[in-house]
Amino acid sequence: MSAYAQIPQWDHTDSLPGQPEPEPLQLRQGVFRIYWLTAVVCCGGILFGYDSGVIGGVLTFDSFLRDFHCTPDIQTRVSAIAVGIQQAGALVGCLAIWPITNRHGRRRAMMYCSAIFCLGVIFEVINSHSLPVFYLGRVICGLGIGGSATVIPIYLSEMSPTDMRARLGSCYQFTFTVGILVSYWVDYGIQYRAPTAAQWQIPLALQLLPGALMGLGMLGLDESVRWLLSQGDSHRAWTSLTWIRASSGPSVAAEFAQIKEGIEADRHATADFHVRELLERPNARRYLLGISLFIAQQSTGATAMAYFGPQFFSLLVGGSGTNQSLTLLLTGIFGALKVISCLAFIIWIAERFGRRPLLILGALGMSLCMVSTAFVVKSDPSSTPTQTASNGIKSTGILTVSLIYLDIIAYNFSWGPLPWPCTAELFNTRIREPGVAAGVAAQWLANFVWSASTPYILAGMGWATFLLFGVLDLAIAGFVWGCLPETGGKSLEEIEVLFEWESGRDEGEACLGKGSDNGLSPLSPSPSLTSRHRDRPGSERYGSIGE
Repeated sequence: MSAYAQIPQWDHTDSLPGQPEPEPLQLRQGVFRIYWLTAVVCCGGILFGYDSGVIGGVLTFDSFLRDFHCTPDIQTRVSAIAVGIQQAGALVGCLAIWPITNRHGRRRAMMYCSAIFCLGVIFEVINSHSLPVFYLGRVICGLGIGGSATVIPIYLSEMSPTDMRARLGSCYQFTFTVGILVSYWVDYGIQYRAPTAAQWQIPLALQLLPGALMGLGMLGLDESVRWLLSQGDSHRAWTSLTWIRASSGPSVAAEFAQIKEGIEADRHATADFHVRELLERPNARRYLLGISLFIAQQSTGATAMAYFGPQFFSLLVGGSGTNQSLTLLLTGIFGALKVISCLAFIIWIAERFGRRPLLILGALGMSLCMVSTAFVVKSDPSSTPTQTASNGIKSTGILTVSLIYLDIIAYNFSWGPLPWPCTAELFNTRIREPGVAAGVAAQWLANFVWSASTPYILAGMGWATFLLFGVLDLAIAGFVWGCLPETGGKSLEEIEVLFEWESGRDEGEACLGKGSDNGLSPLSPSPSLTSRHRDRPGSERYGSIGE
């Protein structure tokens, strides 16, 4: 863990008595500025979602298949590589960005990611007639996406006011689903163009818009207050905070002092950290749970459908002639339901129920939908199960499509957003950063495995693909029921005691902190810091994202 620089003793709180409270106009300016910051960085969420959704449709266009000489016998391989190699790049990007953002700051890191992503799009769009060049563009885009998806939630949480942090953090997940929705409908609309190179180039080139807007928008924003303080630059940190809050009054000065105190507490908590601590009980259990949550998230089948929506719906309604347009239309509706269900989760569900009930019920609901879909498709005697002679959809097709829609709603109410806060809540301050980093890396690795293998699974298993995901969803529900403790609504001390007790240690010893002089477990934060830690960027600083 990198050590924090010593914070200078210069303190703006010395002038508190003479500083007026902000006027209503200043308050409105502060709200406008934080929303402007959110809009800029959430361009990264849109580009991530758009890039994830657009490729599935592009890979089905006759113009793309012709220009890149994709014969039917290699189409499955091309789909697997085009999507999978981007996930491999994102895995490398999410790991490589940590030293960059720690050394150069959040702002520069996001500008670097923007430039890298735009470079990748250029390689994707040029009509080179060469699949290796196209693949190169995909992997470069992945580097930018993986890096930005790691840094954006951190920067957003570190700059957001405490009372707005959860809501603004949810905007990234929401804009991700909006990006997917837009990409699906762009694919649907562009199919009516003449099958020239522009038919597949335009959807891919549109990625430049959010990518460039994020990088250019960062030029007008300040560096993270928390990062500047960690570097010992109190003057720039104060300037950044007063700009984003549009005030230098007592409340802002108190927030500044609180952030400084929080950084010192984190520096103290992570002093002399060694990686072997992750292998000690109960940390090893936390570590495995964090990794397993993200692997489970990617194994629900929702990620596969996000990337290969047209291919999945083609299996249900056929993919030739008029029905090729129909599959893209159904995929567009699929994207709209993702946005609506994500918004409904943020507004009505997020903080009203525990983590475990939502994860278990969500997995069971998805399992029921997937198994039912497999049963209906298998039991239909026609060669293309849900297609009629007139290229319409018969009753079995309507049923299976409805089941897929219910599946994605269940996912966005549970496994889409929840693994991120769950994973962050598993770790105490001392091991949170490496623990969450390992979970994020596992997410990208599992994403790569499923995105690279799904085309082969669809081609080889057909209807049994749905059965596979249904069985996995059932196993995932059992995993949560048997292994994952409830962390929602619990303080850091309560979670620490929970893991100490479940590791076989005496509960009283865990509470009293044997050998500790502060009355707590050695890894627990002190009681005086608990409320402050909740207000500082903690579990939500790592954001939330899921296909």
